Amino acid sequence: MENIKDVVREKYAEAALRVQTGGSSCCGAGPATECSDPITSNLYERGQTAELPEAAVLASLGCGNPTALAELHPGETVLDLGSGGGIDVLLSGRRVGPTGKAYGVDMTDEMLALANENKLQAGVENVEFLKGEIENIPLPDNSIDVIISNCVINLSANKDRVLREAFRVLKPGGRLAVSDVVTRGEIPPDVRHSVLLWVGCVAGALEENEYRNKLGAAGFVKVEVEPTRIYRVDDAREFLAAGGVDVDAIAPVVDGKIMSAFVRAVKPAGKGV
Repeated sequence: MENIKDVVREKYAEAALRVQTGGSSCCGAGPATECSDPITSNLYERGQTAELPEAAVLASLGCGNPTALAELHPGETVLDLGSGGGIDVLLSGRRVGPTGKAYGVDMTDEMLALANENKLQAGVENVEFLKGEIENIPLPDNSIDVIISNCVINLSANKDRVLREAFRVLKPGGRLAVSDVVTRGEIPPDVRHSVLLWVGCVAGALEENEYRNKLGAAGFVKVEVEPTRIYRVDDAREFLAAGGVDVDAIAPVVDGKIMSAFVRAVKPAGKGV
């Protein structure tokens, strides 16, 4: 488990440093204007990000846009699990307004430094970035209205712990509204390993029904898994082939089985920790 954390920490540290030197954080790690990865590209409308620092946008390693899908209201307290360069925290801070608060928690020093610099440049004062692991959220019980996350829960080696922690810090009636990568149906382990190049930012994706079951086991109700992007192998043919993957060999067993999804769930009212 620690080895997985070390790999993730190193990967995200490198991504933060690439952004600070004019590169891109996307899986392809090419020039900032040429993210060829079909999972991480084109997630935010220009109108949403126009007033944010470019580094916050370039540092996004997500697979969705939870701030566009979550219903955030003025005065609410929002927590982003694995906040990276801070794009979703900054967008959330603007959505909840001066009477609300948006927290981001991240375990990578380089990403936290980038996020705090982006906070200064954006001039958004009602946000705070905390160092910590999503398996051990550094916030008190029953303190958060909405939890968002952008393709980070799948990176954890202990997803059950992450979901229990999310349940703990949510207020009764609080909402989980995360973007994540899920699979539909089983994918053979050897084939799954081959496509890790493609989903390098999103390794460890759960099967959608397993995700539902884990949320239920953590105590959540009203669980929904709504696909937002279904990935076709042809969309990533060039990307995969460049990494030496035999695309035609894996296509029949993965095509259409990997998707980004918006995962919603609610902590029951009156269910304090």
